[in-house]
Amino acid sequence: MKSELIHDRISELESRLEFQDDTIARLNDALVVQQQRYFELERRLTLLVKRLQSGEVEMGDPAQEPPPPHY
Repeated sequence: MKSELIHDRISELESRLEFQDDTIARLNDALVVQQQRYFELERRLTLLVKRLQSGEVEMGDPAQEPPPPHY
């Protein structure tokens, strides 16, 4: 009887461990994707800042902009 209880507890612990391992793996995969997106956004932002500082991208004069279509 006691060995059956121990066996049941071990099985429950093994099941929980397997679930936790799977959860950790899925969270790691999601983190890798988010980190890749972050690096890409950081790279693009750096390029945009360089373009703005070099004058490659011109910010038009707002006074010369035509009014929005709803006016």
